[in-house]
Amino acid sequence: MLVKRLGIAILSVATVLAASAVAQDEKNEVGAVIGRVFISDQPITGATYTSPTISYGKGLTFEGEYARRVLVTPIYAISGEVVLAYDAKEKPNAGDYANSVVPQGYKNLFVTPAVRANLFPTTAVSPWASLGAGFGHISEYPTLLYGGANPGKSTTGFVFQWGLGLDVKVWKQLSMRGEMRDFWSGEPDFPLAPTGKTRQHNYFVGGGAFWRF
Repeated sequence: MLVKRLGIAILSVATVLAASAVAQDEKNEVGAVIGRVFISDQPITGATYTSPTISYGKGLTFEGEYARRVLVTPIYAISGEVVLAYDAKEKPNAGDYANSVVPQGYKNLFVTPAVRANLFPTTAVSPWASLGAGFGHISEYPTLLYGGANPGKSTTGFVFQWGLGLDVKVWKQLSMRGEMRDFWSGEPDFPLAPTGKTRQHNYFVGGGAFWRF
């Protein structure tokens, strides 16, 4: 009985070490995620017209990611990653026909290098957390929602990013990923719709897949 238990223990340790060795060989990963960006409504300072609050649609967003593991153990792994998120069209809504105050839309691009920590990286299911910073570019449409030229301008600024996610291995080096990230960026330039704020949260929720090699 003792020999059998010892054999099982040795086999278990060997399996973990072998999985760890394979994981260390597969240091790189590339992935893609699709989802939506959620932005909280913001009241316009001093507005007396209809719809005095800026509301946003749930912008369809595409995310690409490259990561490289720098440390792997059976319990945790540390990776450096670069996240690129592109919100193709965010649609703000505020004002009325007599008070056109926000553009027809704008585009968001976030690029954030980050550090990611995975738990149980050599198993089939691995939760993770990410923390990083980079830049964001907001490109505004030239016309306002209810007509007229948009006096606002496109801007580029600092972005802080944090995220949580779950990776599930499905086949060989292919894994599925679900995630939520917050891109804390500067606000769009809306001169006709001031909010008194300088920054806003862009909550991205999505799912996708990645390949490790």
